[in-house]
Amino acid sequence: MNHRGNRHGRSEQARLSVLQAADDLLAEKGFAQLTIEGIAARAGVAKQTIYRWWPSKTDVLFDAFAADAAQDLEPADTGDLAGDLRAHLENLAQYLTHSDAGAVFRALTGQSMHDPALAARLRAEHLTHQRARDRRPLERAVARGELPADTDLDAAVDRLVGPVYYRVLVTGQPVTPDFVESLVRQVVA
Repeated sequence: MNHRGNRHGRSEQARLSVLQAADDLLAEKGFAQLTIEGIAARAGVAKQTIYRWWPSKTDVLFDAFAADAAQDLEPADTGDLAGDLRAHLENLAQYLTHSDAGAVFRALTGQSMHDPALAARLRAEHLTHQRARDRRPLERAVARGELPADTDLDAAVDRLVGPVYYRVLVTGQPVTPDFVESLVRQVVA
C-alpha cells in the first residue's frame, strides 16, 4: 500500500477515514456517546493510532470540522452583491443545520461553553478564517462599486451572519428564504 504521509507519519487515507468516521458517528450518536474506540472501529484503525495523532475526541472533531468548513463555506461569486449574500447565507444555514460538519460545529460550540481552551481554539482557528470567508462577498461588492469603500465590513458581517448563528444555536428557529432575504435587504439597501 502506498502511503502519502505528512511530517507526523500519518497516512493520508487513514487520516481521512478517521475524520469521516468522527463526522458520521457524531451525527449518529451525539457528542456524549462518541468515543475514540468507536471512531477507530469505524475508520478501521487502531485506537492507539488515533491517540498518536489526536489527544482527544474533541481534537479529532475539530480537525474534521476545519477541513469541511474550508471546503464547504467558501462563498460563491454570482457577480452581484445580493446574489452573493443570498447564496452564502442560505449555504451557511444549510451547512449548520443539515450537514454532519454542522453537527460537529454545534457540538464543538456546546463543548466550548465548558472548555475555555476549546473556545479559544475555535475562535482562533475557525472563526477567524470563517470571518474572512464571510467578508468576501462584501469585499467583492466594494471592488465592484456596489458598496461604498468606507463600508464597515465587520459590522455588516455581524448583521448578516449573526442572526443565522443565533437561530441555529440559540432559538432553533428555521433560517427561511424570507429571513435570509430580510438580512440581505439590510445590507443592500
